[in-house]
Amino acid sequence: MTQDRSPDESHDIDLLLASLRADMADTHAFLQALAVRLDGALPGQVEVERHGGLFSRDHSVKQIALDLGERRYRIADEGHGRLRAERTNVVRNIALKTEQLSVDEWLQSLAADLAGMAQRSERGRTALERLLLGRPPDA
Repeated sequence: MTQDRSPDESHDIDLLLASLRADMADTHAFLQALAVRLDGALPGQVEVERHGGLFSRDHSVKQIALDLGERRYRIADEGHGRLRAERTNVVRNIALKTEQLSVDEWLQSLAADLAGMAQRSERGRTALERLLLGRPPDA
């Protein structure tokens, strides 16, 4: 994956990552913020699973999964303040390798893949813009 990003784009991604890392002390707040940002940036590509049922008070984020084609990302709340972050390499819709990553490595890898998408397509650029700027999908 190429990492040729403009200085402004790199700075914006670094700021986003720093913002998300600041929420990592509270895993529930971190997952909630991440779910909102990713779902807004990549509508239809993000699956958010929440705790609780219809009558439950707790509807916090349990797991976030997103499919970027060649890569699938998943981050889940394992309880007691622990998160499990995974990246899966996919070829022809077959998962070849799943790696467990630290949350920081997961965020960096996701940001790099989104930046690569932005370079390859208008849709990818728009998704990265929405993620960085927090714009709704139709803005």
